[in-house]
Amino acid sequence: MTLSEELSWRGFVNQMTFADITDLDETTRTFYWGVDPSADSMTIGNLAAAMLVRQFIEHGYTPILLIGGATGMIGDPDGKKQERDLLTLEQISANKAAISEQYKRIFAGKNFEIVDNYDWFKDYNYLDFLRDIGKHAPLTQMLDRDFVQARVGEGGAGISYAEFSYSLIQGFDFLHLYREKGASLQLGGSDQWGNMIAGTQLIRRIAGGEAHVFSTPLIINKQTGVKFGKSEGGAVWLDPAKTSPYKFYQFWLNCDDETSEDLVKVYTLLDRDTVGALITNHQVNPGERALQKTLAREVTDLVHGRERRESVERVTDVLFNGRQFGDLTDDDITALAAEIPVVGYQSLISVLVSAGVCESNGEAKRLIAAGSVMINGQKITENCEITDISLVKKGKNSFVLVRG
Repeated sequence: MTLSEELSWRGFVNQMTFADITDLDETTRTFYWGVDPSADSMTIGNLAAAMLVRQFIEHGYTPILLIGGATGMIGDPDGKKQERDLLTLEQISANKAAISEQYKRIFAGKNFEIVDNYDWFKDYNYLDFLRDIGKHAPLTQMLDRDFVQARVGEGGAGISYAEFSYSLIQGFDFLHLYREKGASLQLGGSDQWGNMIAGTQLIRRIAGGEAHVFSTPLIINKQTGVKFGKSEGGAVWLDPAKTSPYKFYQFWLNCDDETSEDLVKVYTLLDRDTVGALITNHQVNPGERALQKTLAREVTDLVHGRERRESVERVTDVLFNGRQFGDLTDDDITALAAEIPVVGYQSLISVLVSAGVCESNGEAKRLIAAGSVMINGQKITENCEITDISLVKKGKNSFVLVRG
């Protein structure tokens, strides 16, 4: 497929400055995409945009990956109801390093350049910036931005000059990369449209050049209407210390059918025929959840690697699919211990109560007698001492790891 066909089929098309999407097929360009270091990890919301970037790379475009060391010092106000808290320089530095490593993981094997906009802002004199750049940014256009209107209108929390200037700073990024590296295209999520357009306007007014932007829709859970990547516990992160590989895998595995049919196109590189066959098979045999399993496997491989994904699958199979506990490696058990209650060696009744899966000894005794408790996959009908590392299961979804 051509790039325009690929983007349309995968659902990546939102707004663009091109007269027609097929213009993307006429010639390849140097483009950039960026993330601000507002946290020490990207989320799966950022990952959706990264997969858009992957499609452009696969079709011969030259990527520049930007880390917003300068813009991160201010914080993008778009979509925020109140002023952001500023990060320390130490936090920003640590966050930049972490995001850079995630770039390297997601785009492994591809040729790309990582840049930091702090490098070209740190020595820029304030008065020179106002004369060179600010003079060419009409205030009326900046005031018309939706987030500005919401913040300064009746009931709004107000907006600082720093956050108000954010789009001008990002716009200069595009101008700088246009001049220095020949970047004539910027990619981003739909929430970045205004910031990206600011760059094309500066390029036209100051450099007399033409540049374009292409935005992709934000991913929305069709069942809930909530921005994708949010859960009761917050965002789903790419950093395994913030969202464990097990929880990451389970997130995709538990997506509903309708949403999964869209996500497999966005978050994987599987081709159209493979995806079509996968969806058709799922519609015939939804109980197998082959669609969700494939989605979970592909995305976890990309973010955490095959080895960690296989470990997560073994743990999942032991917990829910009848696989033997003895199949788990020491690393698997360590990963499992981070997800379920862990207690020391003791009687089965004490295990159930101390782990909090039973409220009393009496409840534990009744459940054991009723055959509702298993140790390492075997039903237990009377109390016993547990002296070896074991997995205790109560009912369908309550687990306790017993180890010394």
